Amino acid sequence: MKTAIFPGSFDPFTKGHFDIVERSLELFDRVIIAIGHNSKKNNRYFELDWMVNKIKDAFRDEDRVSVEVYDELTASLAQKYDAKFLVRGLRNTTDFEYENSISQINRYLNEDLETIFLITSPQLAPVSSTIIREVHKYGGDVSPFLPYEV
Repeated sequence: MKTAIFPGSFDPFTKGHFDIVERSLELFDRVIIAIGHNSKKNNRYFELDWMVNKIKDAFRDEDRVSVEVYDELTASLAQKYDAKFLVRGLRNTTDFEYENSISQINRYLNEDLETIFLITSPQLAPVSSTIIREVHKYGGDVSPFLPYEV
């Protein structure tokens, strides 16, 4: 069974993230959405348990998707689930530079781990969790960018 892990802080989980998971299911037998802590981000904007439930609900009809919360190295999490692949979405070259460095470290930590980059669908490329948090914070409508209601 080919298992892929889609790691991130997912604060919030966007339609762009949803699209990456759906496309990953064409490549892998199982996708684990792994919500981890990003040390560059101090506090979560959306409560963790709430986000886990929203993501699970978004994939309620897809038994090949699961959601896990983790507090360890992503490379270690992959070993725990015998996952040989990480999936990451790329919106632009800035994302590539950042993700490429992380993928190389993950490969150093777990030589069996391969990172697969999927280019974000064009209509979703301008959407980021950071922008959504800002829009929401100031009362803007974020529903067009999320696969669930806030």
